[in-house]
Amino acid sequence: MPARSETGRPMHDVSLVVFDMAGTTIEDSGQVPEAFTAVLRANGIQISAAELSSLRGASKRDAIRHFVAAQGGADVEVRTDSIFAGFRAHLSGLFRAGGVKPVEGAAETFAWLRARGARVALNTGFDRMITDLIVEYVGWDSGTVDAIVCGDDVSRGRPAPDLIHRAMQLTGVTDARRVISVGDTVLDLQAGNNAGAGWVIGVLSGAHGRAQLETEPHTCLVESVADLPRLLEQYAIA
Repeated sequence: MPARSETGRPMHDVSLVVFDMAGTTIEDSGQVPEAFTAVLRANGIQISAAELSSLRGASKRDAIRHFVAAQGGADVEVRTDSIFAGFRAHLSGLFRAGGVKPVEGAAETFAWLRARGARVALNTGFDRMITDLIVEYVGWDSGTVDAIVCGDDVSRGRPAPDLIHRAMQLTGVTDARRVISVGDTVLDLQAGNNAGAGWVIGVLSGAHGRAQLETEPHTCLVESVADLPRLLEQYAIA
C-alpha cells in the first residue's frame, strides 16, 4: 500500500483540517449520482457507473463539461452551463425531498479539533448555491467551521490543490505541512498530496472503498471522520 508515514505531526503543529463534504462529512445517500445521470440522460448523454465513479469528488461543472466535450459538437460551454443548471435544480429538489444528514460524529470532530486550536474548513466540488443549501439543512451555517470553499471559488477543481490552498488563505495558514486533508475519494487524496498537506487521510464512508483509496499515496485510512480524534490521540498529537 503506497501509504505515507503514519507517525504524523504533533497537534501543536496542526493549524488546519480541511474536510470534503459529500461522503466525508455529509452522508452520501445517492442523490448526487442520481441527479447527475438523470440530467445527462435527459440531454442525450449516457454514462456508465465506472465513468461516474472516476469523477466523484471533481467539480460538478467540470465533470459535466468533460462529458459534453466527449460527445462532440459545438457550443460546449453553452451546453455545459445549461446542463449544470439542470443538475443543480434536480439535486436541490432531491435534497428538499429526502433531506440531508451529516455523517455521525462529524460536528463533534469539528468541535474537538477547534477546542485544541486547529481551524476547520470544508471544501467541495459543489457550487456555492448547493453548498449553502446543504450547510443550512444540517445547521452548519453559523459558527460550526472556520471556512467553506466551493467549486466555483477556484479556477481548478480536484485533483488540483486549489480548494485546499484557498481554505488555507481564508484561515490564515501558510504552511501546508500543518494541514490535514480528509476525503472519501481518490481525487480528494490526490488533491491533498498535490497541496503538500502534512497528513492526507481517506475515509471509507463515501464514494470510494478501501481498494480504490489504497492505490493513492496517503497517511492512513479510517472508517469515518468520527474516528479522527481517536487517531490523532493514538499518535500522541491531542
